[in-house]
Amino acid sequence: MSERLTTGDSAPDFTLTDAAGNDVTLSSLRGGNVVVYFYPAAATPGCTTEACDFRDNLASLAAAGYRVLGISPDPVRKLAAFTEKESLTFPLLSDEDHAVAEAYGAWGEKKNYGKTYEGLIRSTIVVDPDGKVAVAQYNVRATGHVAKLRRDLGIDQ
Repeated sequence: MSERLTTGDSAPDFTLTDAAGNDVTLSSLRGGNVVVYFYPAAATPGCTTEACDFRDNLASLAAAGYRVLGISPDPVRKLAAFTEKESLTFPLLSDEDHAVAEAYGAWGEKKNYGKTYEGLIRSTIVVDPDGKVAVAQYNVRATGHVAKLRRDLGIDQ
């Protein structure tokens, strides 16, 4: 299991390809707050709920100075279809080899229906303008997570 990040850690830099085929580099977003959330699989019920919650709260997050990036091990073409189907208005990034998820502690042992396996752990990391971890949340629930994150960040509901 990869080591989890904690408040004050340097957020590992990355460059990943988004659903439109463009490269997105975390360090190019310095100077602003970035919500980096990891989700297991596009177009599944929980991941759709979480993505749509971020979409529906994007304006208030942006007004408070936060950008949102979603990361999954899905290929770019699946992210493109998911983005279009759900009218998502923030970048979804492809981490097919899960190297970024591992660097962020979002890849590890999971249990589901009595089976243990390696996979993506639903997680959210907020990176501050200096590239440091401001918030690190692991094993979050898809439903209600964005509302909780907004409360934790002090963003009015």
